[in-house]
Amino acid sequence: VQLQASGGGSVQPGGSLRLSCAASGGTLSRYTMGWFRQAPGKEREFVGMMRRSGSGGATFYADSVKDRFTISRDNAKNTVYLQMNSLKFEDTAVYHCAVAERHKVGVMTRSTDYTYWGQGTLVTVSS
Repeated sequence: VQLQASGGGSVQPGGSLRLSCAASGGTLSRYTMGWFRQAPGKEREFVGMMRRSGSGGATFYADSVKDRFTISRDNAKNTVYLQMNSLKFEDTAVYHCAVAERHKVGVMTRSTDYTYWGQGTLVTVSS
């Protein structure tokens, strides 16, 4: 599965962006997928995940983005989105999408839970 993340850019605090993760070589709805981010000088961190359709498609988010970020999926476009609202300075990072070849029970927050990764898209929140 190849993933292509896009939609990053520069935005002011309080603004919004929508990131896209387009897949090829596989049907995205069959996989649990996740969003991660890595800020300069920091380790990669979990942002959120969406279960595969066969497991209900539920979403889970890190506390730091809960109620501000939303993951959705367009099966017709084989694309997953990360809608980011009320952006803060600390949301500045390179955002990566990833899919897990093996589904696990519970919230999959570790990078090692995921098999295929997109190249990342940079989000900069600045005034």
